[in-house]
Amino acid sequence: MIDQTGNFMALPRTDALRRALRQVRDNASAVDLLYLEDWEVQPKPELGVTLRIHQIRRANPRLAREIRAEVSGLKRAVD
Repeated sequence: MIDQTGNFMALPRTDALRRALRQVRDNASAVDLLYLEDWEVQPKPELGVTLRIHQIRRANPRLAREIRAEVSGLKRAVD
């Protein structure tokens, strides 16, 4: 998948995001959701990034919870 700037974006890692992306009709929204998932996997403590994540979470609270729960389970399985 390609983001708005032409950079490669990773494929979804969680089932929650895969389900959500089936409903998304525009590339910008898909990029935001992929960004959210990536941040849940490896949070970055930068202010601008954190603010963007909070905006995406506010717009998609259920999906954010589902991704966080799934990522948490994946991390425990690896540890």
